[in-house]
Amino acid sequence: MKYYIIAGEASGDLHGSNLIKALKVQDAQADIRCWGGDMMEAAGADLVKHYRELAFMGFLEVVKNLRTILRNLAFCKKDITAFAPDVIILVDYPGFNLRIAQWAKAKGFKVIYYISPQVWAWKESRVHTIKKCVDKMLVILPFEKEYYQKWNYEVEYVGHPLVEVIDDWKRQHPGTVKTNIIALLPGSRKQEILKKLPVMLEVSRYFTGYEFVVAMAPGLEKAFYDMLLNDYPDVKAVTGKTYHLLMQASAALVTSGTATLETALFGVPQVVCYKGSMVSYEIARRVIKIKYISLVNLIMDKPVVKELIQHELTVDNVKKELEELLTGTERIARLQEDYNALKEILSRGGNASVNAARVISNFLQNR
Repeated sequence: MKYYIIAGEASGDLHGSNLIKALKVQDAQADIRCWGGDMMEAAGADLVKHYRELAFMGFLEVVKNLRTILRNLAFCKKDITAFAPDVIILVDYPGFNLRIAQWAKAKGFKVIYYISPQVWAWKESRVHTIKKCVDKMLVILPFEKEYYQKWNYEVEYVGHPLVEVIDDWKRQHPGTVKTNIIALLPGSRKQEILKKLPVMLEVSRYFTGYEFVVAMAPGLEKAFYDMLLNDYPDVKAVTGKTYHLLMQASAALVTSGTATLETALFGVPQVVCYKGSMVSYEIARRVIKIKYISLVNLIMDKPVVKELIQHELTVDNVKKELEELLTGTERIARLQEDYNALKEILSRGGNASVNAARVISNFLQNR
């Protein structure tokens, strides 16, 4: 079978790579072409375009880069047509992928979506597009199955892929111990890093007994981080070692998104930090309908981790929250209980990549 997979960011590259490995178990002759990153290419796919060329964040940034986005869409459609896949598999990245889904359905291609767009948070109208254009939706958050049911749209819950990823990593790296490290996870896109990392770095001046280490995004050049770290000689930066860093960290300052779940599954106390451009934030504040921005809090449906959003993301606020995480014994114990409950919830579906590959294989055989 021929598979065309599209992922547009670092987390999609990770989950896409594990899906590719599982697909190759199901289909030894699988011919896979993809948009993604180094991990998907290493898993055996033919990489067409790297996600670092696609990562535009926020309303204002999308408008500024509209011409590039439209060129990418046109090129993607042309490349899919030439490849003629048996199925197109879309991994999150809804702004781009839903446009491809609409086009692909009209052209007669089969479309499977792995990792649902967060329609429950905003742009709920996208559900109508999904119902028309997506032949099979595979979801990774437990509450998403119930959400889609109210729209009379049957989806498959396959479990969360991060559970297997992190459990496998821990098995391969036994014996790592916690140290006086504070992990800084400012995101994977330049726009968000420029907003959040300077605040995180300034906080480092107040914790002389701790070593602050930045997890660099694999798709960004070191020179970009060197510019930001220039005034902070005691702060280190690593690339490709985020899990090593979390395994050793006593606490973390984390941007919203997948990284909040990764940090929780490593059992690291965290402060969730979010700041966007003023225009993007004001628009988002009016249209986003969820109580929390971190996946940890959303899944648990309560404020397990502290979220500092936009104007609240100040050096003083981050410093205060970090001090409490490092010294508050009762708070840390309560946090670990919630982390354990979170993992139990996410583990109920089993191995997400294997489940997803099995569903895709059955779909293609029974179509």
